[in-house]
Amino acid sequence: MSDLRWRMPAEGDPHECTWMAWPSAGYTLGGTTADADVARDTWAAVAAAVAGFEPVRMLVTPGDRDLAMRRLPVEVELVEAPLDDAWMRDIGPTFVRCDDAPDGPLLGAVDWVFNGWGAQAWATWEHDARVGALVADLAGAQRIGSDLVNEGGGIHVDGLGTVLLTETVQLDPGRNPGLTRADVEAELARTIGATAFVWLPRGLTRDYDEFGTRGHVDIVATIASPGRLLLHDQRDPAHPDHAVTERLREVLADARDARGERFEVLPVPAPRTLADDGGPVDWSYLNHLVVNGGVVACTFGDENDTEALELLGAAYPGRTVVGVDARPLFDRGGGIHCITQQQPRL
Repeated sequence: MSDLRWRMPAEGDPHECTWMAWPSAGYTLGGTTADADVARDTWAAVAAAVAGFEPVRMLVTPGDRDLAMRRLPVEVELVEAPLDDAWMRDIGPTFVRCDDAPDGPLLGAVDWVFNGWGAQAWATWEHDARVGALVADLAGAQRIGSDLVNEGGGIHVDGLGTVLLTETVQLDPGRNPGLTRADVEAELARTIGATAFVWLPRGLTRDYDEFGTRGHVDIVATIASPGRLLLHDQRDPAHPDHAVTERLREVLADARDARGERFEVLPVPAPRTLADDGGPVDWSYLNHLVVNGGVVACTFGDENDTEALELLGAAYPGRTVVGVDARPLFDRGGGIHCITQQQPRL
């Protein structure tokens, strides 16, 4: 069955469910009981928001099952599995489908190599490296093995063959030493059906700090619908991401999608908050999850929350936008999109 043609659907296509992982270890829990409570409460809030639209399946370590049951809505299905951390977008598989299989549509799951975001010193991944294959099996999907070190947060697609990615992730020496653009493109063509590759030079500044991903695209840009691209827009020149997003805007002006067409680039403002105790923030409204009939979006208790949620509502017409305070997630290195992974409906 190696000749099957796989395609990664757009995030806005119908979902069977969303997968998550319960925070049980690693830096995500923090160093105190209070830190751990904040992490668990935030994961639970995201799960509850998603469960208002579609089923949620949550991996949880056996020792944390009872604790998770007390915090999560009863409709969230718990599945026991060993975990190192809780960033399901990155440790889980990327789901794809084959629409022209002889016996009808097939669900596939690309099992990337996960090595702790480029073998970062603080990361552990003994268990998380096996989550992709585990979730593929639990979902009843055909596992598609890959030697590419990659994470789900490092790609965004339009469902037609276009993929957004960043040079500092897939070409990171800590992930894929020696690989060229052509090598990466060939593997993405084989695994997710990509035919047009929009390489962004980098991600947001804070994402290169100690607990960052070195440039995941899912806090920078996303394709809301074919030809319509949402771009993080840092409007304050005092923030280092002002220059970053200006550069990204220049790159995207010349980019073309799988249909050969240019993008309509729609700026979504960054929060007005510029910094926290760790320096310039990378808070981003782009790190949302599109669900069945809705959008679960990041909020930050910021002046720009209302404008951003209205823009997301316009970008995804007919969907209900629900905000969840994502500051505790970004404190830990990610956002709502980073802790969720959608499984498409066949």
